[in-house]
Amino acid sequence: MSYHYIYSMNIKFEYMYRDGGNYKQYGEVIFSNDTNLGLSFIDEHIKNHLIDQLFFYPHQLGLKDLRYFPWDSGLDHMFHEYVEIEETAEPAKGTDVAEFLQMAKTKATDPH
Repeated sequence: MSYHYIYSMNIKFEYMYRDGGNYKQYGEVIFSNDTNLGLSFIDEHIKNHLIDQLFFYPHQLGLKDLRYFPWDSGLDHMFHEYVEIEETAEPAKGTDVAEFLQMAKTKATDPH
């Protein structure tokens, strides 16, 4: 008897903070993909729920704030930027990507 297993790759979500001086700090989180969603679906869903398909508030999505340098109120802002997603065999360290997409749909653009 032969068994075939469908193995879904985890999803790496990459994002960054670009401060007012254009210095960049990068971060990532690995989500499981238990529902086996495709990369293009995930990418489109994320972009459709961000400000200008790029910007979001990390605390609203349960992501780490990447602002490491001292705050300059004349230049800096709270927005973080979506960079890309990719499949990975690295172990998941976050929730399932479907749950993350639901959070993006309802909270990504809310500054509070």
